[in-house]
Amino acid sequence: MARNIAVEYRAGGLTEFFRLPVGGMKQAQTEGRPELDRAALAEALRAYHRSLGTLDANVEEGLTRLAHPASRVIVTGQQAGALTGPAYSVHKGADAALLARRLDTEDAPVVAVYWVASQDHDAAEVASTSLLDFSEQLHRLTLDVPEGVPVGRVPWREEWTAQALALLDAFDAPSEHMAAVRARIERAMEAGGSYADVFARLIHGLLSPAGLIVLDPLHPALARLMVPTLARELDDPLASSAAIEDAAARLSAQGFTPQLRRPAGATNLFLEEDDGQRRLLRLDGQTFSTERREYTRDELLTLLSADPSRLTPAAGLRPVVQDALLPTLAFVVGPGEIAYGAQLRGVYELHGLGQPLLWPRLSVTWLEPNVARLLRRLDATAAQVQADPEGVLGRALARERGAEAVTSERLAQIDAQLRAVMDDIAALDPTLVGAADRTRTRVTARVGRLQTQAVRALARQENDRSGQLSRLKAHLLPNGTPQEREMNFLTYLLKHGETPLELLLALTPGWQGEIEIP
Repeated sequence: MARNIAVEYRAGGLTEFFRLPVGGMKQAQTEGRPELDRAALAEALRAYHRSLGTLDANVEEGLTRLAHPASRVIVTGQQAGALTGPAYSVHKGADAALLARRLDTEDAPVVAVYWVASQDHDAAEVASTSLLDFSEQLHRLTLDVPEGVPVGRVPWREEWTAQALALLDAFDAPSEHMAAVRARIERAMEAGGSYADVFARLIHGLLSPAGLIVLDPLHPALARLMVPTLARELDDPLASSAAIEDAAARLSAQGFTPQLRRPAGATNLFLEEDDGQRRLLRLDGQTFSTERREYTRDELLTLLSADPSRLTPAAGLRPVVQDALLPTLAFVVGPGEIAYGAQLRGVYELHGLGQPLLWPRLSVTWLEPNVARLLRRLDATAAQVQADPEGVLGRALARERGAEAVTSERLAQIDAQLRAVMDDIAALDPTLVGAADRTRTRVTARVGRLQTQAVRALARQENDRSGQLSRLKAHLLPNGTPQEREMNFLTYLLKHGETPLELLLALTPGWQGEIEIP
């Protein structure tokens, strides 16, 4: 089995792949970006928020602090999912705000920024979301977002608003909480704009009071500030791909599976062409091309000058563009982004930048009261249920019935007895040592499989009677996916009001665990 890059990084390893270790915050704080024009950055963000309709007192305060010559940024970001997408999209933003709040000083302000991935064109990853109501009905919202078009270019449609409101109409939740969330959603959608704009307004509404500023890289004022980085990439457009492949080879040699691969001729740039589709640029000699047509470097530079938002970074360059624009102190990331980061140190160096500290994001599994009570009765954690829901319920029922035959202790006893018998047999005839050991292993494994089958059958039988297994899965494994990666955060506001948001914003940065909603 391949080693896990994120796990190794969190444990303090892979220091040759990351400029700063996971605990390197103090070193990161000593570094600065005096060359950045923070006033221009703040003014570009002000123009964006003005067009978004979110230039409120919270944003103005944050932009004033960002314009300070010694300011730093805690940045995070996510694709623009439907109704904010999976819960971790909100959790990441909260963590950035919490970390910025902890590190902020008057002499060196620290501002939290949420990078809305409006340039992304993978509709399948942003078009759907799941919400669970009080009747434990899982509602699935799926919008027909066009494939291949950056979501920041996709106009918001009235029928999508109707779909979202129809879901709320069918959602079983207290009327007072429903009204508040519905108002949030209607405000974000009625203001129009793009698919990404609606996402940005929802994130702003939730987390702006905590100090978070949203950023859309497709906004003209912000895209203009990214031109130098993108032009520099065009100077040697395969160098970053080579750096990524070099890191991939070194990771592979140590037993890891690289997250990024760059095939021959692939750059780290996308071009939004005249038909609105975003396509990867390839390079053969001096000629750039997509599957649609060819371009010279001069043509791309002209296009970049005329409309810089049409030339956008691929995953292997996006963090570098982000951190060239921002005075980044730390980048709040999930496991996949950590794996990406292991291959990007050399890409940062190509652009004269030091890779910032990667801060593993906080992680929350929300326990509603009925699920918390059930977990206590089962003497189990949410993580254990997510790993093996049938096994957790079945073993708990077996304990209640005193069925020792399916316990791990009983299996260990059987294994010990078999070991003693096989050792005696091997002592009589040493040529049987291998066969005896294989027999013990096979028998123990077979008994273990029978135990697993028995407890899972017990869980299914109980589920037919009480629905406990279905309840656990609906809350903790919606659609077979761990809660944080599937369930929409608005689920909890719809059913419990502002309490979950208040609990989230009371956590310490980087917190990991389960939170019981009172």
